[in-house]
Amino acid sequence: MKYYLLIYDVVEDYIARRTPFREEHLRLARDAFERGELILGGALADPPDKAVLVFHCKDKTAVEEFVQKDPYVLNGMVLSWEIRLWNVVIE
Repeated sequence: MKYYLLIYDVVEDYIARRTPFREEHLRLARDAFERGELILGGALADPPDKAVLVFHCKDKTAVEEFVQKDPYVLNGMVLSWEIRLWNVVIE
């Protein structure tokens, strides 16, 4: 199992603009969490210009599938995204 960071660069005023899509996004995140794929997730603060989600899975396929279904991505709340393999040395 590997760790992956999903990093979203989000639109200006993201916190206010995400409201119509938030419940569906959280449902998607909860489903991934219940499957054991998503470990942590949340928006960065000061400034709230990014969000980071931590996945623990065999490969990045689960992360890519999350992105493809995420209403934040589908509805333009995310300007760009990146999946990075994270070499965790302390667990």
